[in-house]
Amino acid sequence: MSDPRSTVLHHRHTALGASFTDFGGWLMPVRYTSDLAEHHAVRSAAGLFDISHMAEFEVTGSVAGDYLDAALAGVLSAMPVGKAKYSLVLAVDGGIIDDVIVYRLADERFLVIANAGNRAPVWAALQQRAEGWDVELRDLTDEYALLAVQGPAALSVLEATPGLTTTGVALADTRYYAWASAEFAGEPLLLARTGYTGEDGFELMVPIAAAEALWDALLAAGAPFGLVPAGLASRDTLRLEAGMPLYGHELSLQVTPTQAGLGRAVAMDKPEFVGRKGLGSRDGSDVPVLVGLASAGRRAGRAGYAVLGPDGERVGEVTSGALSPTLGHPIAMAYVAPVFATPGTELALDVRGTRIPATVTPLPFYRRKK
Repeated sequence: MSDPRSTVLHHRHTALGASFTDFGGWLMPVRYTSDLAEHHAVRSAAGLFDISHMAEFEVTGSVAGDYLDAALAGVLSAMPVGKAKYSLVLAVDGGIIDDVIVYRLADERFLVIANAGNRAPVWAALQQRAEGWDVELRDLTDEYALLAVQGPAALSVLEATPGLTTTGVALADTRYYAWASAEFAGEPLLLARTGYTGEDGFELMVPIAAAEALWDALLAAGAPFGLVPAGLASRDTLRLEAGMPLYGHELSLQVTPTQAGLGRAVAMDKPEFVGRKGLGSRDGSDVPVLVGLASAGRRAGRAGYAVLGPDGERVGEVTSGALSPTLGHPIAMAYVAPVFATPGTELALDVRGTRIPATVTPLPFYRRKK
């Protein structure tokens, strides 16, 4: 197995005292000071994340939209320029290869952002599905860095960052799941109002050469607003509270979109797309479905822990769990048999041999105030 890669900002993270872990084949900062402090900073002010491990693919051509309609689960051809859309890359049998965000950059140009650990399978799928289509695909991952500013103060931080300017639209007027052309210190920048924390925020895609200067500028501009650098640990508890799935936990090749509560991302009325026949041939009446679980006390269920029914029988398995920093009690996402999936159902978690009562709860656990 090869050593994990480092992002262009690795030396910045080291200087800030970050602890690291291998995530998706990349050496990424887990935390700088404290998981809790970084989590609370994002909920109350802002956090700055290095997400340069994500994969970026460009799709161009006069039929690029139609190609993506056939390659992915959603309808991308109808998306206006300037917008973004959540979608899925499905296997032939309907399992999930990855969840992605697609941006329409121009009439004939799209950007697909995939998870770091799925760069190879998504790239392979896009290439294979391009056969017979007059489109050009480019893997841009090694050309760009990706930073995220997340939290209620995110807009203020970006507005205060010297050298950062948008073209054609004010930062404040950029809508959720939309993007704007921007510049930083003379370098082009794609600025999208998207994120993975449940808070307002922006993701900034910048050429590698400008990444360190942008990181430094954002940290300096954000300090008066309470912005801190934030690592993967806080990102995980933030997305869990927001009920956002993580590939390898809630999503996998063994899971279908409907099981994961993502049926809305699949356009079954399209005449054809990869995975359509597989989904249509499945009997989904008795397969496990994703639910939220809330419990009292301080002991949280973790990935792999058993979910128990009223008689102590195993009825499911936790995929992600933590003591929620915002809510103050344990939360988890889990796959359970459909008969136990109704909100309010009383179940239990097997936490290292101890039965911890848990209640099925609608997702998300946390929703920011508008």
